[in-house]
Amino acid sequence: MRDDRRNSMFFLTLLVTSIAVLTACGGGAARRPAKETSSAPRSAEEDQRAEPTALRGRVIVLDPGHNGANWAHPSVINAKVDVGNGRKECDTTGTASASGYTEHAYTWDVSVRLRKILRAHGAKVVMTRNNDTGVGPCINERAAIGNRSRADVALSIHADGAPKSDRGFHIIEPGPVKGHTKKFLRNSRRLGLVLRSAFLRGTNIPYSTYAGKDAIDVRDDLGGLNLSTVPKVFIETGNMANPQDIAKLSDPSFRQRIAQSLANGLATYFA
Repeated sequence: MRDDRRNSMFFLTLLVTSIAVLTACGGGAARRPAKETSSAPRSAEEDQRAEPTALRGRVIVLDPGHNGANWAHPSVINAKVDVGNGRKECDTTGTASASGYTEHAYTWDVSVRLRKILRAHGAKVVMTRNNDTGVGPCINERAAIGNRSRADVALSIHADGAPKSDRGFHIIEPGPVKGHTKKFLRNSRRLGLVLRSAFLRGTNIPYSTYAGKDAIDVRDDLGGLNLSTVPKVFIETGNMANPQDIAKLSDPSFRQRIAQSLANGLATYFA
């Protein structure tokens, strides 16, 4: 009788121990994995894995802001053109850092780096300008280039010239203007959100402290957006007057990081 009791206690202890081990190792009843939501941010590694397939065959228009010879042709860039809901100057010279690093040179460099990444993953890239020594094109023509190309998306790359105490990046999205479709605005909004996420994660440049809300600024006064018939946004990648921002923007290795972050965002959009 005593031996039977000992045996029962032994097997009971063994059973309890086994259950505890199973629980600790994730055993027991199978659990359904947590549902992945669309708001969950991708990691940089996930974005890069998506690039080869997500970007292949896509038509992407890159619009490097301003141009190198704009300053020498004021009569051209100051001429008024139609912007969809009014008239504005053809283009501007852009801004520059305190040390003289120009916005037009910066946007050209980032765009060339981004073009190389996108083409390496099978995208067709169309540039609104072919060098950094020309004039324009005007803002209405920049939009028209994307429209004629039947681009899947268009991205205008800029850097800001705000007061030096302000810093950070922001996305400019199109507001409702006559001639825009709901689909165009909705897709531009989605493009802006994924680029915002990818840029913040890839560069650690903070959200703008001076423009927009949570780095999203909706505007209806930019011809490059108003006249576009494809999803399009602007990105102000930082403030060239701010010491912290320009320390990053003027670094070639960091500009490569910016280009990769934008490529990751575009891949996420298409994926």
